[in-house]
Amino acid sequence: MKNNVRELLPIGSVVLLKEATKKAMIYGVKQEDKSDGVEYDYLGVVYPEGNMGDGTQFFFNHDMIDQVFFRGFENEERAAFIDRLEEYYNQK
Repeated sequence: MKNNVRELLPIGSVVLLKEATKKAMIYGVKQEDKSDGVEYDYLGVVYPEGNMGDGTQFFFNHDMIDQVFFRGFENEERAAFIDRLEEYYNQK
């Protein structure tokens, strides 16, 4: 999904990942894992607990999502952000 950013879910979205038993909430999009430099579509935490400290956040990609339970807030600010992301990836 590197340059198909229009499909990205907004932060606050609650999803179930394939082969997972607990829901995840997205709180970051297009995030890089600093340990290996790999970029992921999302950064998430378990739902409903949220961030419980070091080691409770995890990276995942859009194709790992099995089900969307809730789509996060979207407005003109997010639309502008997605436009900027699309421009950035189209220039790479």
